[in-house]
Parts: sequence; structure tokens; C-alpha cells
Amino acid sequence: MRISQIIADHAATFSFEFFPPKTEDAAGVLFERARELAALRPAFVSVTYGAGGSTRDRTRDIVIRMKRELGLEAAAHLTCVGHTRDELIEILENYKAQGVENIVALRGDAPKDADQFEAHPDGLRYGSELVALIREHFGDAFGIAVAGYPEGHPETPSRLRDLDHLKQKVDAGADVVVTQLFFDNRDFFDFRDRCVLAGIDAPIVAGIMPILSRAGVMRMADLCGARLPARLLSRLQKADDDQEVANIGIDWATQQCRDLIENQVRGIHFYTLNRSGATTEIYRRLGARDSEGLEHMAES
Repeated sequence: MRISQIIADHAATFSFEFFPPKTEDAAGVLFERARELAALRPAFVSVTYGAGGSTRDRTRDIVIRMKRELGLEAAAHLTCVGHTRDELIEILENYKAQGVENIVALRGDAPKDADQFEAHPDGLRYGSELVALIREHFGDAFGIAVAGYPEGHPETPSRLRDLDHLKQKVDAGADVVVTQLFFDNRDFFDFRDRCVLAGIDAPIVAGIMPILSRAGVMRMADLCGARLPARLLSRLQKADDDQEVANIGIDWATQQCRDLIENQVRGIHFYTLNRSGATTEIYRRLGARDSEGLEHMAES
């Protein structure tokens, strides 16, 4: 089922993101974490895609396995980086043949050895072009999610221009927006309001990342430009060890989720970092112990 239909059928949804590990052993560990989280009955899960297609086969294999063996609605990330148009069409044809119904369409980040993103000579430059390619060749065969940036894209200084880019993706055929992680809900609510003003009518799912360590959160903040509020930063600096940091992260993310639910968020997408403990604990604290998941939380 397309993610947009799942969202339309529920007051709010609860979902997870995983990334493909580099080794077969690590892939086995990931699948066990996914199995644990599957017990929480997420609305869908997504699996990321390495720069330049470096994890293309592993992403595909994990998506298909999660769908077939765990019964999860799994969305495959797909980027423009390093691919020709024909290669992208071939990848999408394979997903369609395997019964995958949802794609997270992204421009993608530049490879580590490159200073900036450069499109393949026979490829695509923007996420909106990837969305248009999917719709042109596959019609409504896929649900398409795209990324939104509550604090603005790191490469786009103007938030107004950033919203223009998001609207181009939605106008091209994207039907769901999943945001980059953020730690201050005011940034999300302002972004959601500005999307309305810009005429962006796709449902917006909030991206939440539970903090697990100081080093991890600093690395992620550097990568995506997420702002750490002073109150959160102060608590993290005073923590004695990573266990206390993780407890603070769970507390903070739980408070974010409660506030988002109270303010009619359409869904919450957890960046799990391929771990199950923090997300499971947040879910428990929110009181969503039955099969209705976040819909139950939104109505309680």
C-alpha cells in the first residue's frame, strides 16, 4: 500500500528508518533489530541508500526481505548521485517487479571524495527531476516520499527558496514529505505553517532522532545542520557518561513526540540508527502498547 494512503487512513502514523550495513554479519544484526521493532506495528519503514549507489543491492535486498519476511510496508530510498536516467529506470523496474510500492526520492549527498554534488552527464540534477521521472515512466505504481527541511537545507541559505524546491517536488508528483531530524518542535510547526502558505498540501511526517551519544549527535548535527537548543545542549554537557546522554535523549524525544501528537502531526518517522532500544522505550513511555500505534496515542 502506498504510504500516502496509509497516512490518509490514520489519525497519525509511526514509522522507522534504517540504513544498510556494510557487511553480511551486520546485515543479520540489523534484521534482528527490525524484527524487534516490527512488533510495534509501524505504519511503514524506510531503508537508506549510499552515496553513488554504493549500497544499491543491499538496500534492495533489505527492503524486499523486510516486506516479505516481516510483513512491513518498506520504502526504498533512491538518489540521483552517480546514476544515469536509464539506470534509475532499471532500478525502479526491479523494485516494481519485486512488489515494492514506495520510494523515497532524493537528490542525494555528494560522495565523500567530492566537494559538492555533480549530476551524472546522463543523469538528474534535482530531487524534483527524480520524482518526475518516476511519474513519467511508472505513473501511480509507486508512492513517492521526499525530504523536507524544517531548518532549511544546508546548501540553500534562503528558506523561501528551499520551500520553492519542496513545492517543485510535490508538484512533480510526490505525495508525502518526511522531514529531516530536528530537536526543537517550534522549527517543525513553523515549517508546517510555511508549507501551507506556499501551497504545499502533501502530508508532512516529522523526523525524530533519539540521541544515543554526544559524538553521535554532534556528527549528525554537522551533517544535516540541525540546531541543538540551549536547554538540551546544557543537559548533554552535564551528563556523566553516554548512558546518561542516552537517557536524556529518550526523555527529549518523548517530549517532542507528545507535543507533536497534541498538535496533530500526521506521522512521526524515527531515525533509529539501526537500534531498537531507544525507539521501543519512547514508544512505551507514550503509552502506545496496542496495535493502533500512534493513532491510539493521538486519540488518547
